[in-house]
Amino acid sequence: MDDKLQRHDGEIGELSAAARAAALDALVVDLRSPDPVVRDERAYVAAVRWIPALDAAERRWLGDRTAGLFDDPGVQARAFAPLVLARIVDAGDWRQEWWEAFAGWYPGEADLRGYDSTLGWVHAAAHGADLLAALARRPQQEPAPLIELAVARLLAGTDHVFDAQEDDRIARALAQVLCRPGIGVAESVGWLDTVSAAFRTGEPGPVPPWASNTMRTLRMLYLLTDRGLLAPGGDGPPSTVTHREAVLDALAATLAIVTPYLPTPPGRDQV
Repeated sequence: MDDKLQRHDGEIGELSAAARAAALDALVVDLRSPDPVVRDERAYVAAVRWIPALDAAERRWLGDRTAGLFDDPGVQARAFAPLVLARIVDAGDWRQEWWEAFAGWYPGEADLRGYDSTLGWVHAAAHGADLLAALARRPQQEPAPLIELAVARLLAGTDHVFDAQEDDRIARALAQVLCRPGIGVAESVGWLDTVSAAFRTGEPGPVPPWASNTMRTLRMLYLLTDRGLLAPGGDGPPSTVTHREAVLDALAATLAIVTPYLPTPPGRDQV
């Protein structure tokens, strides 16, 4: 670690303006650390505590610096950027520039390891999904770009089969979007046409990792659509997908393409 950085282990509100800026600068540096104790247990935990107490200018500065991590050579830095941005979204701030940086990174991230014995949690696919879910809870956010980005991530070529519940996290993000009260039926199910077309390209032989990842994501999304989605803290009644029956039918029809023993919903051809 760089001993010249002015790290702070307490609350950000204890510091003067200059000291706050220095502490935030140190936090961003530590988010790049390959040491999981520094990056995850210290820097990220501090970000969770501090972000609600930052003023708008400080959150914008932190968001700008964090979005810059999507171009970092270290996967641990790229993968932790969406976690911090999700907390900034929860605090009420978001900028188009941050979206462009995130959208330019998420579908193309090649290192999809969940947990690494040296780096600790990497979890890029899951952390990106967490940002999508946070944006889905933002009333000003249009739902279509969120769905499109999640689908692009799922259908991107990869050699990695999700092994740390990344599929569950992406399903949760999609469910959060589909719970939006103003979303239409066509927008709720139309994206599955793209997935269905990809499934139909399948050939005999081993299941490609992207297809396995996508199938398991859709199965979890079916379960969430059927049972409901709890808030991040687990408090309160579950949210309901706005067009529940239509989404259930569309998911079942899509999964029937790759599941020969699954009947297509009555009255509906495979999408």
